[in-house]
Amino acid sequence: MKYYKELLKMECFTREDLVGLVGSYSGANSLIYDYLKKGYIERVRNNFYVVINLQTNAPVLNEYQIGSRLFDDAYMSHHTAFEYYGYYNQRYFDCYVSTNHRFEDFCYGSVNYHRVKPGTNIEINQEDGSKITSLERTMIESIKDMKKISGTEEVIKCLMMIEDKLDEEKLLKVLQQYNNGFLYQKCGYIFESLNSQFNLSANFFNECKKHISKTIKYLDDSSLCIAFNKKWNLYVPMNIYELVDKGVVGYEL
Repeated sequence: MKYYKELLKMECFTREDLVGLVGSYSGANSLIYDYLKKGYIERVRNNFYVVINLQTNAPVLNEYQIGSRLFDDAYMSHHTAFEYYGYYNQRYFDCYVSTNHRFEDFCYGSVNYHRVKPGTNIEINQEDGSKITSLERTMIESIKDMKKISGTEEVIKCLMMIEDKLDEEKLLKVLQQYNNGFLYQKCGYIFESLNSQFNLSANFFNECKKHISKTIKYLDDSSLCIAFNKKWNLYVPMNIYELVDKGVVGYEL
């Protein structure tokens, strides 16, 4: 256990980190082999290791901290950020890591880690040793990528649970970074439909309206999107709650 205390302070490490500690690659390889065998460390993925707490026999880092430490620019986003903030309906075992570094999906500790290519690098919070997209950015990006990651139904369910007061400037700042007319359309419609809980100002919706696409779009590919919303130039459900409660009787827009 000669180096265990030093590794405990590091919490996670690569082989190159150990070279700086023990002085050579052969020494680093030997230490990794020995500590893996003794259960002092575990391999998360190729050349990335986490230290084990010998009292609990559990990693010293949770999945959010591990994902945030995979690369210098890594941080948690999308549904994983919703989970971190407590806005989710069920426990997911998928962890979405935004980073410019490419990596193959991998599983560690029953959690599947997936890479998301970041579209911007603003609105990242550092909390409890984790890097997480702000709630406002999480909402915008989840709406942007809802078909690719969690699905429309799950995104709407998460949004319906949000009780925090939203920062309109942050929402618009993220939208401006993406500068995507369809994203303005989707966000304008969804936030307006749920505005009884968000209490966003008319100015927010007016700003969204300025940037919407001139092309008529569908909110998603659901067969429920049959009503045309002229304001947002979108085909949407008669009632947004149909997306989370199939069969709800709708109303005219």
